[in-house]
Amino acid sequence: MKHRLGACSWSLRAEELAPLADLVCEVGVSRVQLGLDPVIHGVWKIGDIRQAFSAAGVEVCSGMMGMKGEDYSTLESIRETGGIRPTKHWPANLQASRSCAKAARELGLSLVSLHAGFLPHDVSDPERGLLIDRLREIADVFAAEGVRVAYETGQETAETLLGVLAEIARPNVGVNFDPANMILYGMGDPVAALRTLGAHVFQVHVKDATATKAPGTWGAEVPVGTGDVDWRSFFDVLHEHQIGCDLMIEREAGDQRVTDMRTARELLEELQVVEVSR
Repeated sequence: MKHRLGACSWSLRAEELAPLADLVCEVGVSRVQLGLDPVIHGVWKIGDIRQAFSAAGVEVCSGMMGMKGEDYSTLESIRETGGIRPTKHWPANLQASRSCAKAARELGLSLVSLHAGFLPHDVSDPERGLLIDRLREIADVFAAEGVRVAYETGQETAETLLGVLAEIARPNVGVNFDPANMILYGMGDPVAALRTLGAHVFQVHVKDATATKAPGTWGAEVPVGTGDVDWRSFFDVLHEHQIGCDLMIEREAGDQRVTDMRTARELLEELQVVEVSR
């Protein structure tokens, strides 16, 4: 099974569309997952997005929605501020989901990923029910526009996320599987987690990391192929589950993003798990 390969737009740190499209091409791919925050804030117009990426021969395959007030300074700060957890930001995040869903439909996208936030493991935790209600509401907003929603992995165990998906019970809801996040947050082995969540995976982020040696602190994101992700075993599980999803290369650290993302692309080509899109 060969997968389509693309790049995450935010990894390339371009503020304008034409340079962004050029950087995607420099990575050596012709597909992109587009961060939608500049769209909903009026920085990028739908027509300009179509024109810039079409001129470069790049297909926009999916979107990404950010959440207001997220603070990634420490594990504790993102636990408090991440996703849809902060009640003070819930009205703004709900409105943002409406704008993102509309933008996705106008761009012809069928999938948008987001961080739900740290979801409680204990089914009796009252916050769990509150967050599930909010996630259902967001799912229904996207469903009304014909768009699927994929939650990023890592801020809870695979078993917890699996249970939450069952409680949400919406057919347009699934998982954006990020193996590095499982390591960065210390939430379990990514290959085992993929086996648990495989039936619900809509998209994969190609990212790597090493585990922390100091509990309660971040692991380290590293170039793909130099971290703790066993990529051969990872793709074996993808193929066992017959998950024909897109793969999006993500790099959120370092100052040589294009080089590191090209390295990731080359590794996946060597493993013969992706279409060659150049």
